[in-house]
Amino acid sequence: MNKTDRLLAIVLELQRKEVVRAEDLATLFETSVRTIYRDIQALSEVGVPIIGAPGTGYSLMEGYFLPPIGFTVPEAVSLLIGTDFIEQRFDDDYRVRAQAARGKIEAILPESIRNETSRVRKAMRLLISDKQGRQSKEKEYLEKIRRAILDVQKISFHYAKRLADSEGNRHSVRTVAPYGLVLVQGSWMLVARCDLRQEIRHFRLSRMTELINLEERFELPAHFNLREYTPPDDRHLIVRLRFNHDIADKVKESNYHYIEDMEEHQDGLHVVLRVHQLDELLQWVLGWGAGVIVLEPESFRNRIREETKKMLKRY
Repeated sequence: MNKTDRLLAIVLELQRKEVVRAEDLATLFETSVRTIYRDIQALSEVGVPIIGAPGTGYSLMEGYFLPPIGFTVPEAVSLLIGTDFIEQRFDDDYRVRAQAARGKIEAILPESIRNETSRVRKAMRLLISDKQGRQSKEKEYLEKIRRAILDVQKISFHYAKRLADSEGNRHSVRTVAPYGLVLVQGSWMLVARCDLRQEIRHFRLSRMTELINLEERFELPAHFNLREYTPPDDRHLIVRLRFNHDIADKVKESNYHYIEDMEEHQDGLHVVLRVHQLDELLQWVLGWGAGVIVLEPESFRNRIREETKKMLKRY
């Protein structure tokens, strides 16, 4: 940390706490106590009203705030929860930055706003349900890909598709130009131009292995804007299911991304789904056991019937 950043950080630390000892500041900023003394003197010389009490520590004159930014309680809560989210879902570099940002935000809040914000935040909590191993892997790859995007460099990785292709293959090696990262229903997705397919494709970070940042550079198309990008929707197969009433609420709460429509009927919950391939729904439908029945298409009814026969042979 250079001197300018440290001076600002000292002021923010003094705003956040009533009294701070030079020894504590030296430990926090990994410098000597003598350097902290010089920093305090420099701040005083430029007009920052620092009060020093021998044997106690330093404090700011009451009413002094830097920078002159005011937040309401809801605004402060929104920002601080945002830092919580980034700390949990982004890579280690941004985790550290989120922690630093949270400290700065808390430091510039007046005591009354800070206390009320703390009270509101104690009533809210973000929980990440992912397994620790998968989460760590995603964060590691997230940082590598993020750097490749910023450096405009290609990456290479082994990829496992959820379903096999027409030749029965699920695994492949891809070299891509990374355009952007999107968090979709709790999972990170890479939007990239694939050298193999010669078009924009989407890749889940959780299905990647052996990711390598390459030296080869690429040029981001001038017309591409991640915020405006809408992937082509080629899901043309319609599936209709009927669920028993006793599991209808669970189906609604599943937020399954293939669901297009749901409607309560006397005989159960009717659900319409739209997919690329029928096998995409196989495991999900089987997971509901006897609580669901396939209404159409007939080919999917037969597919479920074949799978249940295979299951019976195992038991």
